[in-house]
Amino acid sequence: MKKYIIYIAILIVGLVLGYVFFGTSSEGSSNNKNVSDMSDNAEVDNQMWTCSMHPQIMQPEPGDCPICGMDLIPAETGADGLAMNEIKMSDNAMALANIQTTIVGNVSGNDENKMSLSGKIMANEEANAVQASYFEGRIEKLNVNFTGEEVRKGQLLATIYAPTLVAAQQELLTAASMKASQPALYNAVRNKLKLWKLSESQINQIETSGKVRENFPIYATVSGTVSQKMAEEGDYVKQGQPIVKVSDLGTVWAMFDAYENQISQLKEGQKITVTTNAYANKEFEATVSFIDPTLNTKSRTVSVRATLNNEEDILKPGMFVTAKVQMSKDNAIQTQITVPATAVLWTGSRSLVYVKTNPNEPVFEMREVTLGTKNGDVYTIVEGLNNGEEVVTNGTFTVDAAAQLQGKKSMMNTKGGKTTTGHEGHSGMESTTNTETTDHIAQTKRLKVSSKFQTQLNAVFDDYIAIENALVKDNPESAKKGASQLLNTISAVDMKLLKENTAHNHWMQLEKELKSSASSISQTTDIKKQREHFIHLSAHLINAVKTFGINQKVYVDFCPMANNNVGAYWLSGEKEIRNPYFGNEMLDCGSVIEEVN
Repeated sequence: MKKYIIYIAILIVGLVLGYVFFGTSSEGSSNNKNVSDMSDNAEVDNQMWTCSMHPQIMQPEPGDCPICGMDLIPAETGADGLAMNEIKMSDNAMALANIQTTIVGNVSGNDENKMSLSGKIMANEEANAVQASYFEGRIEKLNVNFTGEEVRKGQLLATIYAPTLVAAQQELLTAASMKASQPALYNAVRNKLKLWKLSESQINQIETSGKVRENFPIYATVSGTVSQKMAEEGDYVKQGQPIVKVSDLGTVWAMFDAYENQISQLKEGQKITVTTNAYANKEFEATVSFIDPTLNTKSRTVSVRATLNNEEDILKPGMFVTAKVQMSKDNAIQTQITVPATAVLWTGSRSLVYVKTNPNEPVFEMREVTLGTKNGDVYTIVEGLNNGEEVVTNGTFTVDAAAQLQGKKSMMNTKGGKTTTGHEGHSGMESTTNTETTDHIAQTKRLKVSSKFQTQLNAVFDDYIAIENALVKDNPESAKKGASQLLNTISAVDMKLLKENTAHNHWMQLEKELKSSASSISQTTDIKKQREHFIHLSAHLINAVKTFGINQKVYVDFCPMANNNVGAYWLSGEKEIRNPYFGNEMLDCGSVIEEVN
């Protein structure tokens, strides 16, 4: 009996211990399972799907690649999360295009409620003097040797042989012998010599000596610096002809350009503080002495002048200076964000910048901004940017070209979205057009331009094809030569044929990028580097062809394996695939993804 009691007790203890150790663990496992399931569900919810051959494709659900039809695979961690109009660029593309960014900041109270003006130092025109010859003759001796030489009032500048003065002196001696009987004639002859700037003592000396002088001196009437020699020794000068120009640099002018919306803050007599890079720690106090009453219609500015004391002779004409002008409290700008002019793309009606949305990744998004004043090479941003945001300040147009090619919102593609007109497989087999599927080439807005401009763009395209053919044939020397020819052809394009501001500004920026890429190709025979630069050359020429049109049908081709499997585009005049990024290694790798008529 005792034995059974002991067995029962052991069984009860075992059940209790089993519940303590395994019951709670099971419950915890159940809870952990729920948490894990929630985490998995969240991960599934955020999972993006991509194509192994076309990594630019990002879909929220699994399915087929809209380009090649392959099954989509889960995107790697960090490859997802891009917003609809965000683009991600490779490190290689960033380096090739020299893309640089800057964090924009605010200036509270507009630099203590002060407005900046940019300008340069000029000679004070009120203190300028021209030393002229008062009589006709030949310069026998010129005592001013070079521009910049200092002269003093009363200093001998030149000696002149003057035949007319020789005759006038003879008249004086004749009239002096008859001054008792004909005093009027005598006085008239003396006054005639005075008009030629001969002094009383010089005239008396001629009369007393009874001798005629052949050479006469010219003296400086002011002190200053010779800013221009206007005659040389041996020259024959006419009466009143300038010999030297003298500038008194004891005072100088600081000339500034003020924009229309700055004019209301300026008035004559206003105190300003002037600084220059030459003397970074020195400030010069000045007063606004003149505001031009007319507006320069080209720059939309008025000239503002201040007179500076320059007794120490440290301010040199041509030197760049900056002025700080105290603004009234009513017009104070509490928060001001500025960006370099290179950051802004201007279409005529819109001003755009590209913002880096991920501080650790090269991810960018277009942002429309409202511009304020422009001081030098800096724009004030009225609306569209926040303090601390990072914007592209160099290579902005390259980022925009990448956005256009990926079908994202861009300079010429205001709504974003992607369209296609068909594509081919790697073998070159044609597929039917499908306008309802999506692709990675944007529908760029076509601008209306003259057929003459399109003909010139046709010539650019022909030279581009020459480079492409050289790369197809793995011939870097021909590619280099073709790039040099392309540079000349681009320079010959007449921008005056573009009448609208939007077209004109768009071509200006495209021209800069096309020249940069062509120049890089022309400076190397390393075919790998040439092909890297050809990626950017192609992207910008695709932009130009789709925006302006040319006088022939062209094809936009795409190779998913080029550019380290990121993919790259190029233009072709025929449907047959001939890959410039691999040449004979993979000549037919690629597909036609768009026809441009």
